[in-house]
Amino acid sequence: MLVQEIMTVPARCASPQDSAASAVELMHSLGIGVLPVVEEERVVGILTDRDLVLALAGQERGLKELPIAAVMTPGAVCCRAEDTIEAAAALMGDHQVRRLPVLDDAGHLAGLLSVSDIAVHASEQLAGEALGEIAEYR
Repeated sequence: MLVQEIMTVPARCASPQDSAASAVELMHSLGIGVLPVVEEERVVGILTDRDLVLALAGQERGLKELPIAAVMTPGAVCCRAEDTIEAAAALMGDHQVRRLPVLDDAGHLAGLLSVSDIAVHASEQLAGEALGEIAEYR
């Protein structure tokens, strides 16, 4: 089974110049906890709800003045739409991430793959193995 068969489409994303407040609003309205950050059609980072909480701890600036670029995790571990689910799960485990932006042949954001997608649509066992690797302390 391939990633493109089970990934979430469309993947919502944000721009590095967007405000953290707009990211919070989008995450809240969609009930999600992660946004790929895209600039010029390329994934340049990832923003999680955890990134936002940690960035705001001790901050005096408000969310509206804080650009996503200041709080996102630069770079992102990504997979390709044509990758197998097994390869994507291994990548998740190796990098200890629960979600992967999925890229198309041109390197543009095509979707998002989560451990939950793997569990629900492919294999609970494979998802469990990936989660075990993700949760390991290194």
